[in-house]
Amino acid sequence: MPIGYLITTTLAGLLTFFAVLAPRTTRARRSTLRNWLGFMTNELPGILFVWLLASTLLAWSEGDLGSPVGLVALAVAVVTSAGLALAARRGAQAGAVVQRALAESLPGAPVSPVGRPPVVSSLLAPFAVRRRDVERLADIAYGDAGRLNTLDVYRRRSRPSGCPTLVYLHGGGFRSGRKSREARLLLYRLASRGWVCVSANYRLSPAARFPDHLVDAKKVIAWMREHGPRYGADASTLVVAGSSAGGNLAATAALTPNDPRFQAGFEDADTSVTAAVCLYTYYGSYHGGDPGQASSPLAYVHADAPPFFVAHGDRDMLVPAADAREFVRTLGAVSSNPVVYAELPGGQHTFDLYRSLRFGHVVAGIEAFAEWARAA
Repeated sequence: MPIGYLITTTLAGLLTFFAVLAPRTTRARRSTLRNWLGFMTNELPGILFVWLLASTLLAWSEGDLGSPVGLVALAVAVVTSAGLALAARRGAQAGAVVQRALAESLPGAPVSPVGRPPVVSSLLAPFAVRRRDVERLADIAYGDAGRLNTLDVYRRRSRPSGCPTLVYLHGGGFRSGRKSREARLLLYRLASRGWVCVSANYRLSPAARFPDHLVDAKKVIAWMREHGPRYGADASTLVVAGSSAGGNLAATAALTPNDPRFQAGFEDADTSVTAAVCLYTYYGSYHGGDPGQASSPLAYVHADAPPFFVAHGDRDMLVPAADAREFVRTLGAVSSNPVVYAELPGGQHTFDLYRSLRFGHVVAGIEAFAEWARAA
């Protein structure tokens, strides 16, 4: 009796269910468990399909598919495979969504088309994000908080000068995370294209309270303006980006340039940015911070805000897409600069962890947006 095969297909079916059929969340109904059960399968359907196929071939070679249990397991495998195909299709749809968002928000701008990421490598080799022409200089100190005030620099091995700059801030709910986890595909791709990219750690809760995290984000920007040239950076073009909590910091930093309230000890440093990129960002207030200071980026929107690129999954189970739409609506109503919004079909939280079809299209869109902001 092929119990092992039934367990394998049932587990794969459960993971696929949370990837493609889990309901859209709301502010009142969020699920960390459902997110962690579904997001990996949602971004890596090819790997689960290969595992499922290998298990099916093994069961077939051992003659287990002829039994009633084997037939039930095979039926589950077929239905699961259809779900995985749907997950892959939704990931591929991100390209058209991102291209449409760019075209609608930047009419008439010479935006490069969003290319097609390699399908085979995206589905079967999602961990291969490094590029031979890019070097990573790790653990450079930008502040006095030890490893929590360190950053990594990504640049071409040829070490060009005068390069535009991207500063990236990781996610983790302000309580966890590290600079070498998310968005590595973005960092390596832009560095390969001639950008100098920085990914930074920052102080974490509960030891840190608002505005400590934001102060660190601004310190990174100030550090890039002062020290970036030695790494080939020209900070006259500086895009700040972040994911989840890091997106909150990126948005708030972009909306509060040179604000002395958040630059104690470096008040005279230039912390303005050219543009901002927010990926599955949390736009709410930070719990446990200084009650006298607003911690939501919504509190700082203004007419002179820099251009924004916002990408959010329509099935995010930690931060509902409605929050991203509210931020885009509020900022777009007052800002004199474009706000690009791409709502990704089937996208969940943490979609930038791997080299997936979905994130490949988002990265291409970010590159197009960043190059437009550089030329604007």
